[in-house]
Formats: sequence, structure tokens, C-alpha cells
Amino acid sequence: MREVAVLGVGQTRFGELWNRSFREIGIESGLQALVDAKLASADLGGLFLGNMASGSLIAQEHIAPLILDYAGLAGRHLPAVRVEGGGASGGLALHQGYLAVASGLYDYVVVGGAEKLTDVPDTVGAEIANATADHEWEVVFGATLPALWALVARRHMYLYGTTREDLARVAVHAHEMGSKNPNAHYRNKLTLEQVVGAGPVAEPLGVFDCAPLSDGAAAVVLGPLETARRHTDTPIRIAASQVACDTMALQHRADPTTVGSTVAAARNAFRQARRAPADVRVAEVHDGYTIAALVSLEDLGFVEKGRAGTEFASGRFAVGGSTAVNTSGGLKAQGRPFGAVGVAQVVEVVRQLRGEATGRQVADATLGLTHDLGGTGATSVVHLLERTN
Repeated sequence: MREVAVLGVGQTRFGELWNRSFREIGIESGLQALVDAKLASADLGGLFLGNMASGSLIAQEHIAPLILDYAGLAGRHLPAVRVEGGGASGGLALHQGYLAVASGLYDYVVVGGAEKLTDVPDTVGAEIANATADHEWEVVFGATLPALWALVARRHMYLYGTTREDLARVAVHAHEMGSKNPNAHYRNKLTLEQVVGAGPVAEPLGVFDCAPLSDGAAAVVLGPLETARRHTDTPIRIAASQVACDTMALQHRADPTTVGSTVAAARNAFRQARRAPADVRVAEVHDGYTIAALVSLEDLGFVEKGRAGTEFASGRFAVGGSTAVNTSGGLKAQGRPFGAVGVAQVVEVVRQLRGEATGRQVADATLGLTHDLGGTGATSVVHLLERTN
């Protein structure tokens, strides 16, 4: 297996992009990544596109060749593959692109992620999000995705003494970071009082504990590490790429406060990279709901189970702490276009490792982690990225 590097990155703004089409934003992010990698479209071997629900959202299936077509590449007859894994679709697409280059099948590929979630009413968007849970055992009985995460939050509070304020600090931090990110859906700051006092969605989660439904696209170009310096002065090696799955239904898990797929994917990723959580200086973790961020930090191995809220309050996960978390603003503030999330996480970490994250730069960052999650954790994807110079 060859070592694989991220050669170029691109991302649109996330938000309510009503005046832009799915194909527009997908092509824009891909072209940005190609320019960043100093590659021409003629160099590409294929496209892997993360997307969760284009059929329901824009009445368009068969979207990977659509993007190639409108990028002017149909005549090259490249392979184009759509990858779906709920909210982890982008991370899964990256994993597939990584395997394609590592195996030697292709030298250069584009991995993209895109979603248009605001072209439908909020109720429809919420129904689509709920479809990432187990329909037969959960959704059909009225459970929604925020309600399921609220159950996790209640159990975490009961077992470990986690407080409402512990949850709220995740949102406050996300919006602080989002205010520094020009691509973020929300660039406003929040106070602890605003988050705690917001209207309820599913107790104990309020309006500001839940990430928005967003439009947006992100893309990266992957290639062999051995030739990476032809394309960038700062090659970023993919030190690990791991996927793991768990039960769809929350009720079928031994402990709802532990996402077993994340534990397994993280363990395997650190083993593959021969590194440890303490080595990670910057991490983009799933925070579709504030409790998800705390649980993820524990399951990824950064803190002991039940300690994430306390450690968050201490400043450990702020810029300047031992591991800066969600410097992009995370899903909570940067936005949640499902198919694009996992790729956008890599874009942020690459920019941090290159020293290009103006206004939110983490000092001396050489190793970063991304964590993409589908549903309540039926799928987890973990990547470790390392600056090589």
C-alpha cells in the first residue's frame, strides 16, 4: 500500500445558499481543490462524492456523474462514485478515495462532499435527518434524531453528573470559533446564558444545542505522498483512515453513552498511525448535538468517560489548550450539510497543519484528527493527518 497525501483543498461557504445549485457548489469546491493542488482535470483518475439525500432534497439521483458532466469532464469517461453513510457520507467518501490511491489503482482523485438542505422546508429536512436512525425500532414510534441524542444526554447526566452548563459550553466554543471562520453558517457568538435559556428541542437539548441544516460543499485532492512535493510545499500525509459500524438503534447498545463504532475506529486509527490521542494538537469532532461532542471526545480517547464536560470547562479543548477542538466552528457553527461535513473537517485540519487558519490558528500543529458520525453512531469514520516537514 502506498502512502497517501492531501494535495489540495477547497470549500464553499456553508449556509442558506438558495441562489446556488447543487452542481454549482460541488464544482466550485472541486475546482478550488484542483487549483490548490496545482493539478489539471486531465490528471485525475476518478471522483468519490459523499452525499446523503440528493434524491429527497433536490429530486436528483445519479449525482456523481452529474458533477463530472457539468465540470466538463464527461468526455474523459472517468469513474465517479457516490458514497452514502448518513451524516458520515463525506468521511466514507474520503476513506474510499484513500483506498483507491493507496492501492495504486489511481494516482490522483478528487473526494468531494455536498448537500443542499435548505431547499426544502425545515420539517422535511428534519425527516431526512431522522432517516439516519433506525426507522423500524425508533423513528416509527416518534423518536427524532435530537430526541435520541437527548436520551444520551440524560443518561450521561445521570451516570457522570454532567450538567446543562457542560453541554452549553460546547455551543459557546463552537460559535466563538465560527465567528473567526469566513465560511461558517453562523458567525455570531453566544453566551452560556443564551444557550441554557434557549427554547427546548428535546430536553435537555435546546435550540442552540443543535447544529443547523445547511447547504455547502467541500473537496480535497488526494495523491501519492512520494510525489506530493510537486504539488505543495506542505504535504499532509493521511496517517490513518478507519471506518467502524455499530447497531442502528440506540436501544440495542449496551451503553448509550458510548458509541462503540467511534471507540473502534479511533483505536484502529491510532494503531495504524502508531500514535496516541495525546499527540493530536487539533481535532474536528462530530458535534451535531452538544452532547455528541462530549461523548465523542471520550470515545476518541482524549478523556476518560464522563470527564469531557469538566475538561471542556477547564479550557483543555480551546485554542491554546492541549488539543484544540472544532476550530472551524464544528457542525454547530460552521454548518451541517451532511455529505460535506467529513470532507470539510479535513479541509480545516489541513489548513491548520499548513498554518493557514488565519484568526484561529493552532500553534505547532503537526498531527490532526477528524471524526465523522452517521446517525447516533451506526457509522464512525476517523482520519489522522500529519504534516510531513
